[in-house]
Amino acid sequence: MELEAEFTSEPFRGEGAPPEHAVRARDAADAAGLDTDFGPLGTLARGTADELFAALPSIARAALEGGATRVTLQLRRTDDSDTVPAVELNSALSRLISDVERELGSKLRELDRPEKQRAVRLLRERGAFNLRKSVSAVAEELGVTRFTVYNYLNREAD
Repeated sequence: MELEAEFTSEPFRGEGAPPEHAVRARDAADAAGLDTDFGPLGTLARGTADELFAALPSIARAALEGGATRVTLQLRRTDDSDTVPAVELNSALSRLISDVERELGSKLRELDRPEKQRAVRLLRERGAFNLRKSVSAVAEELGVTRFTVYNYLNREAD
């Protein structure tokens, strides 16, 4: 069974370098050999159920020893499409995505990294991220994680 763990640690810090507790949690997941995606709101770790279950205590311990006051965890199966509900795009977001795809000449998923970053910038400029659940929907359309979209958004804000 393949799993994905999304963990966040608090307190959050809005700007600057990520807090020590978040870095330590990510490093513990990396040390366990998990595939990780580090973002401003948390870390996503992927692996087999055995790998993930074995690593979770060290991830939580690393975050708490790094100064976290709270660690939140969500687990999701990734090997069975029936267990993962598809994100439904609302019509306004669908139109915005279609417009950007036409402008860029390709489906979002088929774009290279710099073009995906450009697509996120265009969607932000057009107000797409003011819509409910838009980050998850855009991430799915791009074929990346939510954290990657947040990283693109934060890069634009700098």
